[in-house]
Parts: sequence; C-alpha cells; structure tokens
Amino acid sequence: MDVKEEELIRSLLDTDPELRRHYEEHAQLKQRLQELRAAPFLTEEEEIEEKTIQKQKLAGKDRIMEILARHKRQAA
Repeated sequence: MDVKEEELIRSLLDTDPELRRHYEEHAQLKQRLQELRAAPFLTEEEEIEEKTIQKQKLAGKDRIMEILARHKRQAA
C-alpha cells in the first residue's frame, strides 16, 4: 500500500467497521510473520504457519483494496 492509500485507510477506520477489522487483522498477521522471520530456524509447523499467514495477509490486503475501491467510487 502506498502512502495515499494508508492515509485513506486511516481516515476511514472510524467509519467502516469491515475495513477496521481487515486492517487490524492484517497488522496482527504482519506482526506474527515478523516474529517467525526473526527466529533462527523454524520447525515444520512454523514453516506451514508462515506460508498460511502469507496467504491470509495477501487475501486480507486484497479485501482492503476492494473496500478502498468501493469508497473511491462512492466519493466520485
């Protein structure tokens, strides 16, 4: 997400609960992914978790972008 998208997201968090939920979930997944990547090595389960989180993060970002597009259409 670029800076303008981040600004738009932050401006909409208080008025769009769906966006807030996806944004907060994305932040939590990002944090967990950073924790996993900071480990010197990963167990097989942690490797699977890492891949799952990456997929969830991507799906969440896609949903955030869909919500932003909807808001942009409504504003136009």
